[in-house]
Amino acid sequence: MFDSLSERLGAVFSRLSGRGKLGESEVNEVMREVRIALLEADVALSAAKEFVAKVKAQAVGEHVFESLTPAQTIIKIVHDQLVELLGGAQARLQFSDAPPSIIMLVGLQGSGKTTQAGKLALRLKEQGRRSLLVAADVYRPAAIEQLQTLGKQIDVPVFEQGQGNPIDIVRAGVREAQRVGLSTVILDTAGRLQIDDALMHELAEIKDATHPKEILLVADAMTGQEATNVAKGFNDRIGITGVVLTKMDGDTRGGAALSIFSVTGAPIKFVGVGEKLSALEPFHPDRLAQRILGMGDVLTLIERTQSVYSEDQAKELEQKMLRQQFTLDDFLGQLRQVRKMGSFGDILKMIPGMSRALPKDFEVDERQIGKVEAIICSMTRRERTNPLILNGSRRKRIALGSGTHVSDVNRLIRQFDDAKKMMKQLGGKKGRMPRVPSLPMPGLGKQ
Repeated sequence: MFDSLSERLGAVFSRLSGRGKLGESEVNEVMREVRIALLEADVALSAAKEFVAKVKAQAVGEHVFESLTPAQTIIKIVHDQLVELLGGAQARLQFSDAPPSIIMLVGLQGSGKTTQAGKLALRLKEQGRRSLLVAADVYRPAAIEQLQTLGKQIDVPVFEQGQGNPIDIVRAGVREAQRVGLSTVILDTAGRLQIDDALMHELAEIKDATHPKEILLVADAMTGQEATNVAKGFNDRIGITGVVLTKMDGDTRGGAALSIFSVTGAPIKFVGVGEKLSALEPFHPDRLAQRILGMGDVLTLIERTQSVYSEDQAKELEQKMLRQQFTLDDFLGQLRQVRKMGSFGDILKMIPGMSRALPKDFEVDERQIGKVEAIICSMTRRERTNPLILNGSRRKRIALGSGTHVSDVNRLIRQFDDAKKMMKQLGGKKGRMPRVPSLPMPGLGKQ
């Protein structure tokens, strides 16, 4: 999402290298380019102006510390102000002292409220909170059925009363949650194509009837600055306590994420990073600021890793590598686990310095991952365990069975052998392997 902004800011900072002091003229020049970069990223004009003014106020007259270059000084100031622009500290969900806690999801039609309701219910379930999904969108065709389907997938109950009165439905839903002892109620409310009086009147009545602890706006990051305008409209009319920003994994300029808090005062609490029901993550302003500035996001990478790798699995893989027992079967299992963490391109950018180390036109071709999987699946169990038996006829059969070429099979085997040699060297020098091993993926980079 922020590739263009990161590239522009990186170019600005690189030109400051070698200077011993930051004068006002240099700061003015840098801030002018930073402002242009923010506006091109679709950041709201008011937010961009305020950001530049704060950075400039801190940067003018700043002397370079002994261990820092001027570029690093500016980066630190920009990083700190980016964190503030994005909301400062992480904003967590608030829950009522006396259950059930009511979480009301609002937003325009098509923003993904129903899907996010399911994602949020799953996340709370994983944290040990039992939820009730309430179908209060009685206008959109199949909205109730969609919520029921999501409820079945994650084993969370759904309360619905058909095409009835939304106010009566939410009241009855809260009573049902109280009756069965559920701790959280998630209200999936109706949306419109645009903000209008009828929608706001209904949402205000739902708010008065249920007294929600959280009113979360679900906004589509792909709409750019328009998402900021929508957030302001909802906040002015009914008051929102936070934002769920969807499609953060999409190809958009990121202006919504950088503007919403500044314009509304409502923090982003969650971001949708994929279509899977598990693809909902808490929003960390400091981590996003680091990624924008090309510093990576190690903490998120660790959390995603821990979500797919248990401690026992990691230890088992470590021992196999140390003993040179790591097979293509193990590699296939590892590949499938890593895919659960998200796209490989996204994972690479979380590694500090990687976004700047890679060529500008570097692109991870996710289709090649499927090709690698097909090649390994076309092998017999014996061939996966002992690739040394893969003679010419076997490789030809594997290529035919996987819909690939013999050269693809050869490349995979060669890189697998190289990786095993590298692991043997690392094991001999360090005495242990990294807890989350990684192997080169043939053909992933497309230039």
